[in-house]
Amino acid sequence: MLMTTNEPAPADPTGGMTAEESAALYRLMTWLSPSFPVGAFSYSSGIEWAVEAGDITDAASLRDWLAAMLSEGSGFCDAVLLAQAHRAAAAQDGAALHEIAELAAAFVPSRERQLETSTQGRAFIEIARSAWACDGLDEMVAACGGVVYPVAVGVVSAAHAVPLAPAMHAFLHAVVSNWISAGARLVPLGQTDSQRILASLEADVAATAKRALIASLDDLGSATFRADLASLRHETQYTRLFRS
Repeated sequence: MLMTTNEPAPADPTGGMTAEESAALYRLMTWLSPSFPVGAFSYSSGIEWAVEAGDITDAASLRDWLAAMLSEGSGFCDAVLLAQAHRAAAAQDGAALHEIAELAAAFVPSRERQLETSTQGRAFIEIARSAWACDGLDEMVAACGGVVYPVAVGVVSAAHAVPLAPAMHAFLHAVVSNWISAGARLVPLGQTDSQRILASLEADVAATAKRALIASLDDLGSATFRADLASLRHETQYTRLFRS
């Protein structure tokens, strides 16, 4: 006798991914890799001034500075903007996408941070379009007007049907990794200390992503005043290795 069941199909015994999952993972690993040529290595987000001022002197102080930037500063704000841009692009809501892009550009606290995020955003869009062209991406980019980095990642991820949650985690991991790389060169720190900092921020990245996924634009806000001042004072710093 034939029988039916509402139980889900058994998992793939090989532990493999679907074609869509494989493509999404492959693209995220590429787009948010340190080798993806958006010029992230040129920017420190004010960390260079913080080292010069003595706010960051070792691995522990760098870790504390980055944890604050991530959870209470630009990390959280950029994550919220990425989420909102992803949702608007997925819904093909050009008007909402334009408003989000304008707000994201206006929310940057200093001239150098504006240069950092807008330059990386443009590079991300241009390279992604050249190597991974897809239907609808040009229209989404045109709707934005100007594109800063988190909005660019949100729009491209949505255009390629990459789910928001993994895109968010990959973005925050890339941002934190670049901050650590800058700090390691400036303090300086060794590779082991750098990896220890990255490992210690794992829970902070997960918590920030979780908050950002349920946040609205009304929840945007930063409490990292010292980091904002660092990005402003870096503009007149005498000796500089980084552009921000």
